[in-house]
Amino acid sequence: MPLKLFELVGRDAARPFSPYCWRTRMALAHKGLSADTIPWRFTEKSVLVPYGSERVPVMLDGDRAVVDSWAIANHLEDAYPDRQSLFGGAGGRAMARFINSWGDIAILGGISPLVLADIPKLLDQVDADYFRTSREARFGKPLEEVMATRDQAVIGFRRSLEPLRQTLKAQPFIGGDAPDYADYIVFGGFQWARVVSPFKLLEETDSVYAWRERLLDAFDGLARKSPGFPV
Repeated sequence: MPLKLFELVGRDAARPFSPYCWRTRMALAHKGLSADTIPWRFTEKSVLVPYGSERVPVMLDGDRAVVDSWAIANHLEDAYPDRQSLFGGAGGRAMARFINSWGDIAILGGISPLVLADIPKLLDQVDADYFRTSREARFGKPLEEVMATRDQAVIGFRRSLEPLRQTLKAQPFIGGDAPDYADYIVFGGFQWARVVSPFKLLEETDSVYAWRERLLDAFDGLARKSPGFPV
């Protein structure tokens, strides 16, 4: 049976934008696997209840539902050991667990205030209302206020990428000579921003920009071909 993947979309079903779903998309491509994608929107939580989740990604592999991008990556690695490894062994898997947390906190946490107010523009009204209400409750103020200082805030975000920059001085990818799941964790955040916002996160002279470009071109341009802004 083909794999199936529930992915977050907005008004345009061909424009998936969840950073976590992009981690999974890249992991599937790395493994040489494909999945039938099922568009899912913020207010369709009841669709995922049978699978024990209220959010994506949710992957169906036969009669098994796998919830959460990290769990999906581990499932792909263990269920398809004959395919190219996502982690390169136990040590790589342990290190990727750290990167998974860093990606959530530093990358997604750093990007969120810079792009959040652009997201409702991509959604149907019912989803835009849900997104605005839930995120404004989280931040304690309107999304436009959250994003109002982004021209200054992005400077701090760029500085926070210095550990990645230092790594890329020695190797083209976090995974070394070729990308692995650690790269896809971090890239998911940048692809999310590219899909939802015209805001420029990176300078063209930045080695992180060059790294992102390499991953946009990976797997025959899988990520670059997905609709997004030219930033």
